[in-house]
Amino acid sequence: MSKVAVIGGGLGGLAAACVAQARGHQVTLFDKNDWLGGKAAVLHLDAPATPGGRNGGAFRFDMGPTILTVPRVLRRIFAEAGREQARDLPLIRLDPQWRCFFEDGTRIDLRENVDEMARAMDAFAPGNGEGYRSFQAASENLHRISEGFFFWKSVEGLSDTIDFRANMRADTLKDVLALRMGQTVAKVIRGHVPDARLAQMLDHYCQYVGSSPYLAPAVLCGIGDMQASEGIWYPVGGTRAVAEGLAKLAESIGAELRPGTEVTGLDLRDGGTRVAGVVAKGETIPFDAVISNMDAIRTYKELVGGRTGRKYEKKGFEPACSGVVLYLGLNRRYEHLAHHDFVFSRDAEEEFDAIYRKGIPAPDPTAYLAAPSGTDPSVAPDGGEALYVLVHTPHLRPGQDWSKMLPQYRQVILDKLKRTAGMEDIEERIVVERALTPQDIHERYKVLDGAIYGLASHGAWMGAFKPGNRSSAVKGLYLAGGAAHPGPGMPMVMMSGWIAADALDRDMGGRGMSEAAERAGMREALLAPAAE
Repeated sequence: MSKVAVIGGGLGGLAAACVAQARGHQVTLFDKNDWLGGKAAVLHLDAPATPGGRNGGAFRFDMGPTILTVPRVLRRIFAEAGREQARDLPLIRLDPQWRCFFEDGTRIDLRENVDEMARAMDAFAPGNGEGYRSFQAASENLHRISEGFFFWKSVEGLSDTIDFRANMRADTLKDVLALRMGQTVAKVIRGHVPDARLAQMLDHYCQYVGSSPYLAPAVLCGIGDMQASEGIWYPVGGTRAVAEGLAKLAESIGAELRPGTEVTGLDLRDGGTRVAGVVAKGETIPFDAVISNMDAIRTYKELVGGRTGRKYEKKGFEPACSGVVLYLGLNRRYEHLAHHDFVFSRDAEEEFDAIYRKGIPAPDPTAYLAAPSGTDPSVAPDGGEALYVLVHTPHLRPGQDWSKMLPQYRQVILDKLKRTAGMEDIEERIVVERALTPQDIHERYKVLDGAIYGLASHGAWMGAFKPGNRSSAVKGLYLAGGAAHPGPGMPMVMMSGWIAADALDRDMGGRGMSEAAERAGMREALLAPAAE
């Protein structure tokens, strides 16, 4: 039985630990924090001296990701261990998926059903519905191509997706052309849906990857079909329940979990080209392979170092955006909010230009809100709300001191909610609050320059590519997390952990994926029932 170390207990690391352990490898997972789950952490706040309520004034917040899509990734991970995700980690489907508020006072809900959404678009802005249908058709094709070329395998460049000599068939060439390489997300969307407000709504599929739709490659439009065909889900107990469920699964099948233990180095051999163990608390511990869920670039720079570390630093990977998160305990919930809401900026180009080109907070930002009490009353006292407010900001830049910048920008955010989302009295409703800044994110999660989503998916040609899950520079080293392939967002991060563990298992001649796990992760699993 091979011994495998997993560095970092974020969702990618936990997924990797579950899969590797299920396939017969002995896993030890290390995390520098006292909790497991990385950004999928939980925050409990008690409001001072407020009247009773079912939670006695207690509020519970998911601190990091709040939107779960593509649940078949979770199904496959649980199936690897012979477990049923729906039983161990139940999910609630949400529709409408988002409620959208615009600066001109208009509102529209993003619905799951494409035809229903197209009709709503035509009522909102006549002439856009048919374009939305054609956009979703293109999105479905991109989703299909992504499933074949990018997902469920280690990829670092175009040559990893296609064997050009073996696969230059007509259908393969057609799929390559359908990737629309050279076009951006924003260009594709506006080619189908010209209304500026509706285009801005669709732009925010890029929210999942922390990137600008004006710079991100067209292949990311496939997210539209992922969301329409596979839904948006709320895990019972919040997204924190995903981290807890994966940790419980890993431990139940024999993995050793060691929170509060930071890995500070790798035991490298053969001139730094092979990993033989990790260094934790001053002790060198031997392992046959290592999966790092630490930021991929920081893994190469800080743990591998040397020429390899310098090589990855010089590749020019750009950190994704960071953000300010406000956790607001409200004594009264807003009945006009959906579970997920976007309060859009007055000018999409102005907003993205500020964040990604100028490197400054947007003067009029888009705010994402999670208001979960309508779905899960346990998050707040009766009638209250555990309101999560996220505004994207630049990743950390020289000279920016968020301890000084936060008070003013907090007011910018609250004023935006008052003006655009019908929340004029929000300051009167706040009874307890906390905030997370880009500096906090950088220090808390060991990410590159405070980037929430790992590496930006920028570049109309090659922007979809990240460092591969199987290191080509260090034998026995594998990578998982938002800064590794296939990128950020809850399902992709967990898929990265699955890919890292699968690559390791293949390299070590392991048992491979079971038929049940293969089926659980297939798109067709929803449509094709198992044979009796």
